[in-house]
Amino acid sequence: MPHIVRTFFVMACAFWISAQSLAVNEAAAQSLLRDAEAEWFLREISTPILLAAGLEPRAVNIYLINDRSLNAFVSSGQNIFIHSGLVLAADNVDELIGVIAHETGHISGGHLTRFSDNIQGANAISILSLVLGAAAIVAGSPDAGIGIIGGGQQAAVRNFLSYNRVQEASADQAGATFLEQAGVSGRGLISFFDKLRDQEYLLSVNQDPYVRSHPLTGDRIARLESRLEQSAYLDKPPDPVHEYWFQRMKAKLAGFLNPPHATLQIYPPSNTSIPARYARVYAYNKDLDWDKALAEADSLIAEVPDDPFFHEIKGQILFENGRVEESIPVFKKAIAIAPNQPLILTALGHALAAPEKPEYDTEARKVLEKAVSVDRENPFAWYQLAIIYGRSGNVALADLATAERYSMFGQAREAAYYANRAINKLDEGTPNWVRAQDILLYAQADIEENGGRRRRR
Repeated sequence: MPHIVRTFFVMACAFWISAQSLAVNEAAAQSLLRDAEAEWFLREISTPILLAAGLEPRAVNIYLINDRSLNAFVSSGQNIFIHSGLVLAADNVDELIGVIAHETGHISGGHLTRFSDNIQGANAISILSLVLGAAAIVAGSPDAGIGIIGGGQQAAVRNFLSYNRVQEASADQAGATFLEQAGVSGRGLISFFDKLRDQEYLLSVNQDPYVRSHPLTGDRIARLESRLEQSAYLDKPPDPVHEYWFQRMKAKLAGFLNPPHATLQIYPPSNTSIPARYARVYAYNKDLDWDKALAEADSLIAEVPDDPFFHEIKGQILFENGRVEESIPVFKKAIAIAPNQPLILTALGHALAAPEKPEYDTEARKVLEKAVSVDRENPFAWYQLAIIYGRSGNVALADLATAERYSMFGQAREAAYYANRAINKLDEGTPNWVRAQDILLYAQADIEENGGRRRRR
């Protein structure tokens, strides 16, 4: 998974390139956190729940949002958003799974969030800017993302996410059913709601967004507890493997998001567990203490040599410390262990492209082409590919890669411009020519309908 180097430094790799995230002023905006390890883990624990709901797991997107508040929500379509604050507040993996089960209940019940009638146009734009501007940041264009994201996000989000009590109770019961069918204890969902009970008595300005957007009532919680307590799995402890990966994810988030001193208070050097050392890798890296960061990373690799994410973080530390060519074999080791992780592939491709050496460029092209074949919605990989294609003199493919990238940002005019350039250079009828035509037609339709102003993933 990806990794950080300095406070609020936007990485084009891992929690970094692989995690391409931007730490923006929390009062002004939010951003998505992309991380290979986190995405894999969220997919791992959600799949049994989604299958129990009769959903196709690959059709449901789960996003991690950089926001300290304790919240989760579903947007139109099959998209679940989980705030980092919720992960950090959860005591165990079953609490997180419980929340995912509840949100899955909204999807299976068709509770698509809609704008309320009294939302003003400006608020609608604000909400759209949050979801899609964050996508631009994740995609590797922080400047564009910040431009898309406007102020007033918090008020708009509260309106956008409001569910009625009937939908909430329905999602509770559906979530309880999914937990039962997946063989997961419901105690996690109960204990999560217990964390929120006292929030009901706070002034709304002090309440966590989850309470405001998911109204909690005594009757509702009592019904949920009654339903869950009938489960044969009520006293089943969290899956130890899932719990291990959850504690790693939580530690990694803490190290990535918290100030170094706060991370070291939670995970002091006296704590030699894997999650604690993992958190300290990030804390030391943010503190620019690269020797300590590398030492902790090496200790993790020594203990678990076949863990791709430990090699990835070490490669990222070396890369960000200017030791680019040293990072390449480390990233390659990570890829040898996890050959189809697109974010790690992108990190390796970036490291290969950075020295601007022809012998590396050839390999970088192969690596990045594989990354986009696994995950086409990877604008940073397309950006790196455009650079590689351009350096090798293949202007047509450079233009096509650039068109792909702008199309993902919803920047229709730019996408149309580069797609048209590619069409004029590519052989007619080839797959790349057809793809350029598709981008051009889609962009032109966007321009005609929305003036090219619409932002989409």
